[in-house]
Amino acid sequence: MAERRPAAPAPSHPDVEIAGVESTQLRYLRLDSFRFRHRLFSGGWSTARHYEVVRRGEAVAVILYDPARDCVVLVEQFRLPGLLAGRSPWQIEAVAGLIDGDGESAEEVALRETQEEAGLAPLGGLIPIQRYLPSVGASDECVHLFCGRVDAADAGGVHGLADEHEDIRVVVKSMPEIETLLDAGMIESGHTLVALYWLLRHREALRRRWGG
Repeated sequence: MAERRPAAPAPSHPDVEIAGVESTQLRYLRLDSFRFRHRLFSGGWSTARHYEVVRRGEAVAVILYDPARDCVVLVEQFRLPGLLAGRSPWQIEAVAGLIDGDGESAEEVALRETQEEAGLAPLGGLIPIQRYLPSVGASDECVHLFCGRVDAADAGGVHGLADEHEDIRVVVKSMPEIETLLDAGMIESGHTLVALYWLLRHREALRRRWGG
């Protein structure tokens, strides 16, 4: 794995005064403890506050759509936090990964992760969906969402990087199956939900644009 990009310092903002920060580097995460105060809606400033933030940084996620077959390529893998949340540890998700410190853009990381996790190369450029904050009350993680066109004819198998302990199975679902999974609450990954609901809204436009 490439060296993780160091967490950026807190940006300056006229509504926030940061008095200090203490950092703890864990195995995979960094935890920063901030002392700060902020402006109030009623005017004036809050009292001094103390708050911990998980510094996870930027990430990407890609929903892979085959317009000709009208299906979506997803991945399934083991997620320990899912178990700790009282849900299944086997989660169906969009391809995703963290942006590391090697100078890659969000789109370049998305293309690389698609190859590593799904064994596919998107046809043409990716379509940006949006950026969103999956856990704004606890983490600074910011996910760049994309949609990519793929040929799902040969999609399948188990992928991932051995040195990152990845054991990732490709799952191909038709759009009616996607709607059933969503209605049944079987997709629990936040970035996957956002991307799939976007796809449902823009599906016909994509098929006209890409053919299908």
